[in-house]
Amino acid sequence: MTMHKPVMLREVLEYLDPKPNQNFIDCTFGGGGHATAILERIGQAGLLLAIDADSQILKNVKCQMSNVKCVNDNFRSLKSIYANNFPYPVSGILLDLGLSSMELDDETRGFSFLKDGPLDMRFDKAKQELTAGEVLNKYTLDNLVKIFTEYGEVPIGRARQVAKAVVETRRRRRMETNFDFVAVILQAFYPGAFARGKISVTTRDFYHHRKKITHPATQFFQALRVEVNGELASLKLVLPQAMDILETGGRLAVIAFHSLEDRIVKKFFKESVHGDSPTLRLLTKKPVAPTLEEIADNPRSRSAKLRVAEKRHENTRPPRKRERCGQAWLGNPDAVSFLSLSRSRLPAP
Repeated sequence: MTMHKPVMLREVLEYLDPKPNQNFIDCTFGGGGHATAILERIGQAGLLLAIDADSQILKNVKCQMSNVKCVNDNFRSLKSIYANNFPYPVSGILLDLGLSSMELDDETRGFSFLKDGPLDMRFDKAKQELTAGEVLNKYTLDNLVKIFTEYGEVPIGRARQVAKAVVETRRRRRMETNFDFVAVILQAFYPGAFARGKISVTTRDFYHHRKKITHPATQFFQALRVEVNGELASLKLVLPQAMDILETGGRLAVIAFHSLEDRIVKKFFKESVHGDSPTLRLLTKKPVAPTLEEIADNPRSRSAKLRVAEKRHENTRPPRKRERCGQAWLGNPDAVSFLSLSRSRLPAP
């Protein structure tokens, strides 16, 4: 099993800036890499609330520490989790939206198209009923096209091509494993090469005009996982909850791994920064990407994007442009006083 490596650990610590005695929430505990580093910074007097939808993950030894509270739940319920388990002020919240190495490497979970396991993909088998197998074997053609295009960002033509192949295949037999679905994808896109055995479900490298391309199954497996776990809906729900929980000056850091997630975070931050009563201050004007060195050391980090924002005081807002330039406008008492004084010095007509 591959050792779990927390993505962009240095950058996360730099922006969250944990200090002794502060309290933090890790909404996606995973392998505990980020949590371990935060615990080292906050010391024994600081507290950490560790949340993960995967009950297997929370068997991590860090959950046995006296200053760590572990909760098996989906972060979409962050407010209730916080209210019931962590009655303390919170200086920072982390959302790492990627899968841990343990989840990817465990073939019984069905997350990776590189391993042949059951078509499952549930974060929590005990609490969730819908599996990837149910989606592929029961969804209508139009629904399959919809999730492939919306959640996998697959072009409509290719999405329909694979959806039709899925429907045709399940008429003959039920799809049970990851490799069953990978075979359907490869037969749809490379029928000749697949029939001749030039490519197979175990092929790792794919090329187009001699240029290496992403594995054809990547986007389709992403779409299935997002559908099974309701990932995008959960992200939309947790962001405002996180900002409500943070104390003034507290920071929210989010690591996204595909554009669908990143767009949701970007939109929420943008809406919370602008307006007459902004609630956030952006600390990352553009998403922070991993260094080339980290990508070489941990290829799974290559698509990561980090965005961070800080909670403002409710009544504060950044100065507007005309205020910064010293120009008068209604609502600025100093400017109005200046205008009155200037007029009093004008010569009488």
